[in-house]
Amino acid sequence: MTIDWKQETASRQLAYLEDLKSLLAVESVRDDTQATADAPVGPGPKNALLHALAIAERDGFTTKNIDNVVGYIEIGPETADEYVAILSHVDVMPAGDGWESDPFVPIVTDDKIIARGASDDKGPGMAAYYAFKILSDLNVPLKRRVRLIFGTDEENDWIGMKRYFEVEPEPVFGFSPDAEYPIINGEKGNVQVLINDKATNTGSDTLLSFESGLRTNMVPGLATATVKSDQSDNIVADFQTFLSANTQISGSVSVQSDVINLTLKGKQVHGAMPETGENAGTYLANFLQKLDFGGTAKSYLTYLGTPAHQDTIGKKFGINYTDDVMGALSMNVGIQKFVDGGELFINFNFRYPKGITPEEIVNGLASQLGDWDVKPTIGGHAQVPHYVAPSDPIVETLLNVYHEQTGLPAHDQVIGGGTYGRLMTRGVAFGALFPDSPDTMHQANEFALLDDLYRSISIYAQAIAEITNLD
Repeated sequence: MTIDWKQETASRQLAYLEDLKSLLAVESVRDDTQATADAPVGPGPKNALLHALAIAERDGFTTKNIDNVVGYIEIGPETADEYVAILSHVDVMPAGDGWESDPFVPIVTDDKIIARGASDDKGPGMAAYYAFKILSDLNVPLKRRVRLIFGTDEENDWIGMKRYFEVEPEPVFGFSPDAEYPIINGEKGNVQVLINDKATNTGSDTLLSFESGLRTNMVPGLATATVKSDQSDNIVADFQTFLSANTQISGSVSVQSDVINLTLKGKQVHGAMPETGENAGTYLANFLQKLDFGGTAKSYLTYLGTPAHQDTIGKKFGINYTDDVMGALSMNVGIQKFVDGGELFINFNFRYPKGITPEEIVNGLASQLGDWDVKPTIGGHAQVPHYVAPSDPIVETLLNVYHEQTGLPAHDQVIGGGTYGRLMTRGVAFGALFPDSPDTMHQANEFALLDDLYRSISIYAQAIAEITNLD
């Protein structure tokens, strides 16, 4: 059966774009304050899941909704025992600051679509759906069943996919359209390390509050602090000097009586690539640590502002480990909070290769605490390193399809980001970001290039057809 995958995609581009725009308009950010038994991660992700499944039902596909946290679309022979899985997600990161348009009102230009989720992961997920449409419309013979599975909590704790694998059998292999081409056959381990303590002040200056970061897997682009001091004029002048000396950041300061409000803006990026951003929180701590704070306020700001500042590989903590295959460890200080008389909190996110353990990472963080009597602990959604050999037929097949359709070099690679692909023993990530395309995931004004999304529909259709029929 000879199929012109690109032509089949071209005839469906307008329909794809309309469906994608409707899905992007759903503000599917996890919101625990509105979580219910019927919407375990809040109404937004649930509504996005229902919307995606409704599109599939409109087109006549078989669907299943599992507890409003995960759902799937299935094609292929019902009698087949094995199935292949394509794992996507409909939840998105918080929009954050710096948008030039409403992040949930998609804007289509000549070459791109702009909205939160355009590249991560609604655009690629909908591309995989349209690949399903092509296979179904053309009645392409499939040896195995294929499921396109939509999770609702990929950006946090993977609640949906965890539930899926509790109640459904594991696929024989598959991929997640939630990373980049040519392929991702290795993913570093992912672990959060937390520091919690009582927020106290004993110096002549008082740190009333400090806040930076929205999610552990985002480099904070904004930080704010409120300080009480009788040296407000000096603090304002010093802050302006600090900003002038660090032109990669910006900020503002205001004074009301003896209370100083400081705001600092850095560069928000994906937490898997912290070296490409500017952590607003550690910059602000670096400035504030020289003031006359005491108690845990002093320890907190000194820790954030010195060993944790401008170090994205853990070098100052002695954990800058590199593996020959999986690459280097990366470190992101994702969430930083302090409320006088309440709690202080730091959340580190590490992407680590095989060869170093979470316990060694914790010990490294503890080594720079000085006199601060607090213990870092492992928390959150820990994942071990994942790797599928380049010789595995799924890797070879996907690379061949990519090269055949694009003419571009095809090679295996490892990333620090974590995708659903790692949930399968023989799972990988496959697109939809092309090597020379801008990566705006988790950033303000997120967008995806239209040609990249259209190319991905074609690539995914051929790829699914081929891997489903592997011997």
